[in-house]
Amino acid sequence: MIQHSASDATLCALLAARERATAGAFNQTGGAGRLIAYTSAQAHSSIEKACRIAGIGAENLRLIEVDERFAMRPEKLDEQIRRDVDRDLVPFFVCTCVGTTSSLALDPVAEVARVAREHGLWVHVDAAMAGTAAICPEFRFIHAGVENADSYTFNPHKWMFTNFDCNAFFVAERSALINALGILPEYLRNRATDAGEVFDYRDWQVPLGRRFRALKLWFVIRHYGIEGLQFHIRRHVELAQVFKRWVVDSEEFELAVDTPLNLICFRHRGGDVVTERIMQTVNGSGGMYLTHTKLRGRFTLRMSIGQTRTERRHVEQAWRLLRKAAATALG
Repeated sequence: MIQHSASDATLCALLAARERATAGAFNQTGGAGRLIAYTSAQAHSSIEKACRIAGIGAENLRLIEVDERFAMRPEKLDEQIRRDVDRDLVPFFVCTCVGTTSSLALDPVAEVARVAREHGLWVHVDAAMAGTAAICPEFRFIHAGVENADSYTFNPHKWMFTNFDCNAFFVAERSALINALGILPEYLRNRATDAGEVFDYRDWQVPLGRRFRALKLWFVIRHYGIEGLQFHIRRHVELAQVFKRWVVDSEEFELAVDTPLNLICFRHRGGDVVTERIMQTVNGSGGMYLTHTKLRGRFTLRMSIGQTRTERRHVEQAWRLLRKAAATALG
């Protein structure tokens, strides 16, 4: 179904997992702080927010250690689950990331899912931006193991050229979601629902009502077609990788981590203060706009290429602005 954003999809997945783990009891009586959720230490903050909203509690979300590429380490997940079970807690949910927000890190979904299945956890896959890449066959390696997930989400409003908001949310078994979110007062009863002739998407989401987001997504797919979408995705990845080579060959900048898609994380060799000055300068110029993150505690710039009309000349202009700003920051 179509949700507002990946944040909403994650919350719905968490609620479904919560009710499956408690056989519906949590909705009726609340919890006693024993349910434990897991995700990567690099995962989006919306997962913690979902735990707060769902009554799980932020203190019951375990952030699992990542490797040198900032991907979740499945063996660390297994160790943490076993520790929690030994403490008489109830592990019930894990969110694995296909493209983390900070660095587009790719968790090993198949291995995470294997660990989760062994312990009976719900597996949710957050592919908010990177998921779009799998439209191209050569990038479908990012989804290895996703067939073992209970739920999956990505945002067409990020890299699939659809106006905000539009999130695609998939569940392997819809009954788990409906059991968690479904409620049927008399004033909503009707013959079609009673006969099972319709999908009542109010039971697949938090709000009762919903906007008609499907049309704009349909028009995007209709306009570009599969070949058009693939062309733009491949072009964006190509431009990002060109930019990455410029960074690698530069004496001024360095990569923070190597990434295979359209987000390049880099920083100035002069350190955090210089890197931040560069960002402030280019953002203030009006010629480009960068966001930042921190990786291993170091200030890091993020070059994300995914706009429909971005061409090589724009990336070249951005590189010139960055080098000029670097010279100013050091001057």
